[in-house]
Amino acid sequence: MASAARSTTEAVSQSAQEVAQSTSVASTSFLDSASRWYADNKVAAWTIAGVTVVVAGGTVYYLSASRPPKVSEEDKKAKKERRKIKKDAPPAYTPRAAEEGEVKSEAKVVPAPAPKTASVAEEPPEELPHVTEDSVGELSDQQRKDYAAKLKAAGNKAYGSKDYNRAIDLYGQAILCKADPVFYSNRAACWNALSNWAKVIEDTTAAINLDPEYEKALNRRGNAYEQEGQYSEALLDYTASCIIGQFRNESAAQAVERLLKKVAETKAKSIMEGKEKKLPSPTFVSNYLQSFRARPLPEGLEESADLEEGSGKWYLRKGLLAIQQRTGDGYTEAAHCFDEAIEKDHLDKHEFSAYAYNMRGTFRYLKGENETALEDLNKSIELDPALVQSYVKRASMHLEQSKRDEAANDFKLAMEHNESDPDIFYHRAQLHFILSEFKDAATDYQTSIDLDPKFIFSHIQLGVTQ
Repeated sequence: MASAARSTTEAVSQSAQEVAQSTSVASTSFLDSASRWYADNKVAAWTIAGVTVVVAGGTVYYLSASRPPKVSEEDKKAKKERRKIKKDAPPAYTPRAAEEGEVKSEAKVVPAPAPKTASVAEEPPEELPHVTEDSVGELSDQQRKDYAAKLKAAGNKAYGSKDYNRAIDLYGQAILCKADPVFYSNRAACWNALSNWAKVIEDTTAAINLDPEYEKALNRRGNAYEQEGQYSEALLDYTASCIIGQFRNESAAQAVERLLKKVAETKAKSIMEGKEKKLPSPTFVSNYLQSFRARPLPEGLEESADLEEGSGKWYLRKGLLAIQQRTGDGYTEAAHCFDEAIEKDHLDKHEFSAYAYNMRGTFRYLKGENETALEDLNKSIELDPALVQSYVKRASMHLEQSKRDEAANDFKLAMEHNESDPDIFYHRAQLHFILSEFKDAATDYQTSIDLDPKFIFSHIQLGVTQ
């Protein structure tokens, strides 16, 4: 014990030296410095005080007694009984819970065993005051205070029994007696258990209006906002809770991180939906169009053909000629012309109609209008099933949407109509390449080259694959 006393005394001495050093540096009085040290080191101060008492008591005992006193049988029994009572005692409330009587919906509470000693009987439910908007005005301030406490306690008991509707009624009566943020927050917990998010928001808002730094109410409202899909509002509440709680609440911090992602996704989607669809850069458009072999203008749409100005065929040819400029303005004009070609509806041959839908679908796809682009390609195939390029382009769209089976089926359909078209093998090789099926990709690139040795892109991609 002597060595323990010396060690503890040294710890006390060292802590005292730290206080003395802090007071020597400060320009204020010793009392101010000590007060600040105590505020910053409450735990240490109480520990030092406790250790000092224990050391002093232990030292006195050690010097004054050479052997322990005899203990009678009655003392032993009393000591054993005290230990048993202490063991059976219920856990202490936290300061805030004891003061405010908050219900805890976020954590599972294990009830303490009932004490074996007699306790004050709880007030029967029928003896609870019944308060209405009409009767509350007749109560004195003290009666309101007393009734509010009784109704809150009864509400907590009903909540613990999962009788949420009863608890809601009791908290509502307590609120009539006293507008307390805890009452509102507790009633919000009941609405939360019933998944009535609008009511949760209503009651937590009332609680926050009374106590703007009420963390639990902020967290409850944040959860309700998130359940309602109001992610921005939820993010604000959880962020405020984290700041007030100095980021000690891990679940609130995780909610902030989760909601930041949701808000960003929602904002991005909104921006994209409101943004005008435009073609990408001319280079991107050129590269995509050049992944298909260059073809001459269809018969009947040659530059020498005499077409009625403003007709569907006239716009279709104008669009095809605009593509040959390979400029941003040219591609913009081509997209407009393909729209007009279909809207004029003067296409008297199915082959031109299918081709027009093919080209309009191509430019819609390039602008990111995937749904309408797919509709145009389906229409093109319906009008002319032999137009292989429509299958290939639709396969590319399916591949972009991670629909591998649909893409493979489109290539199969294209092969059934023309098994010697180099475009089919080149774009199917692209599918194999993306799926890391390099051997199959190399085979298809080579087949494309064999069918059309002048198509430079097949040579380039084969070299990359090998």
